Amino acid sequence: MEKVLAMILAGGRGRRMDIFCHERPKPALPFAGRFRVIDFSLSNCVHSQINDVAVLTDHQRSNMANYLGRWCSTNAKPDSFHILQPKSGSYMGTADAVYQNLDFVHRYGADVVLILAGDHVYKMGYHKMLAFHEHVKADVSVGVASVPIEQAHRFGIVTVDTEGRIVDFVEKPRIPKSNLASMGIYVFNRQVLAERLVEDATQPGSPHDFGYAIIPGMVNRDKVFAYEFDGYWQDIGNIEAYYEANMALTSQQPPFNLDGTWPILTEENDLVLPRESQPGTIKNSFVSPRCVVKGHVESSILSPGVCVEDRAVVRNSVLMASAFVGSHSIVEYCVLDEGVSIGEFCYIGVGTTTMPAKGEVTVLGKGVTVPSYTVISRNCKILPHARPADFGTNAIPGCYHFAAISASLRGALAKEER
Repeated sequence: MEKVLAMILAGGRGRRMDIFCHERPKPALPFAGRFRVIDFSLSNCVHSQINDVAVLTDHQRSNMANYLGRWCSTNAKPDSFHILQPKSGSYMGTADAVYQNLDFVHRYGADVVLILAGDHVYKMGYHKMLAFHEHVKADVSVGVASVPIEQAHRFGIVTVDTEGRIVDFVEKPRIPKSNLASMGIYVFNRQVLAERLVEDATQPGSPHDFGYAIIPGMVNRDKVFAYEFDGYWQDIGNIEAYYEANMALTSQQPPFNLDGTWPILTEENDLVLPRESQPGTIKNSFVSPRCVVKGHVESSILSPGVCVEDRAVVRNSVLMASAFVGSHSIVEYCVLDEGVSIGEFCYIGVGTTTMPAKGEVTVLGKGVTVPSYTVISRNCKILPHARPADFGTNAIPGCYHFAAISASLRGALAKEER
């Protein structure tokens, strides 16, 4: 077996994740309650017995490095584990991130370099892709997965010939030619990788990105093959995708198992059951350690330390660490960041229909404090660290008839109490 070096790109700003990535890199986002998104790539490396791993950090790099330190102290980390950062300033793109660390790659002497995105959710045995790469004698192999054609414009889309060789690669095409999407997983022969990155670095107009520059430029020049992955894979590209990926885990048939024979390793792997106080109830939900549920939680994801007070209701929502929901409050179709505090008798995520339209999710940024008796409409966004004085009104835009909504809230609360 050839010597393999895995490089995980974990420095993205996650601009499409908006307020959730102001103070954290996207790979550090919580997922399924007690995990972080980067846990998936790290766990895949461990279970694939890849012993040499480097994580490339940039945006909020100290945040990422601190988390990786905690992760390594809990798990049996790879034999060689490195945290790399830009030589100066920031990386100009995914390709530039690896280019700035080419001296490390050469010094390490790997035969092939496995490049991974640190912000995707999936379970994958990389050894199979590495064997495929060696079998077809590729210069680079690109991991691809089938996606719904209506979503294909969000990805790098490939077209392949009958032998699996890529004949076309377009990043985020307006009119996709296929539904085979690049997973942001590449296996490069080290020498070819170095040559293409050095060439790209001399092009001032290049975006210095694997999807926009490196792979498309190699298609008609090098042996570029597609490795088709048929398991679950999700690119957490925006808030809507993040919310839907979390909610899928609460369905009767979730897309995959987070434990089992291929467990996802995180900074805290010991499972402690949450405290559920009478008349607290939990239904179809992922509730993490150190949560206290005195009210009702249904079809939701709760990170560690969340508290749902008596007669409060949380439905179809994602609550990050240490969020608090006051008594008699209702939270529906929401994502609450870490440390959000909801007062008493609030209704967060109110809408005029029972089911929201696609993407109509209310998001509250980190550390927001919502005063009691406040109504926040569906599809609203509250910026991080907003305090009661910042609200100025008990009805946040979208709710034009506060008296009617207050009556609706009282009716919903009465129903919950019965």
